[in-house]
This record gives sequence, structure tokens and C-alpha cells, in this order.
Amino acid sequence: MAETRNTYMIHADGNLGEVQIADEVVTIIAGLAATEVEGVASMAGNITNELVSKLGMKNLSKGVKAEIVDNNVSVELALNLKYGYNIPETSEKVQDRVKTAIENMTGLQVIDVNIRIAGVEMEKSN
Repeated sequence: MAETRNTYMIHADGNLGEVQIADEVVTIIAGLAATEVEGVASMAGNITNELVSKLGMKNLSKGVKAEIVDNNVSVELALNLKYGYNIPETSEKVQDRVKTAIENMTGLQVIDVNIRIAGVEMEKSN
């Protein structure tokens, strides 16, 4: 059975055609942007995502949910932060980075970026 993906038109030109984007692309952009912020240890996912990552398959949209309505995007992220980082400060940096990345890469408008801190990761001692 074929997997169904939601796609959204982000550009249409009568002469050249149109550009559509899958909602999964928006979640991948958000996940990658969030993990670039210092203090973010990893994305947190559900049990299925955790099992997939243990099998060696990387799920780039793990811990991200994006809802797109009329070229407006609402994003929810579940994060694991590194111990010792200021949670509100790090969360604000993630919100800014995710908003900027999605808007610059897709042309969609981000209306909100909601963050849930799922855990805190301690540094591994040698």
C-alpha cells in the first residue's frame, strides 16, 4: 500500500509550472534546525521512533509535528536538552532558528513554534 503524503503548493507560475512541498520536508527542516542550537542534545520521539533509531535508521523528523494551513505553519517540537543549559534561553533560540529556517527555505509563514522539553541528558563520563 502506498504511503500518502500531504503536499502543499508554495509557488505557481503559469509559464513554468508549480512547486509543491511535502509536509514531511517541513518537519525535517524543523528537526535539523533545532538540533543545530547549542544545548539541544537530541530530538525526543515516541517509542516507534526510538526503535527505528536503535535499528540504525535515522528518522530526521523524529519529535517534530508540523501543521500547515493556508501557507501558515504551526510546529511542535519535543527536545532533550543537555544538562546545564538555561531552558528558557535555549528554547527561545530553537524557536528563532526553526522559524527562520522554515520561512527562508519554503516561503511559508511560521505562526508558532511550541517546544516540549522531554528530558535532560547528562554528559557521559569516561
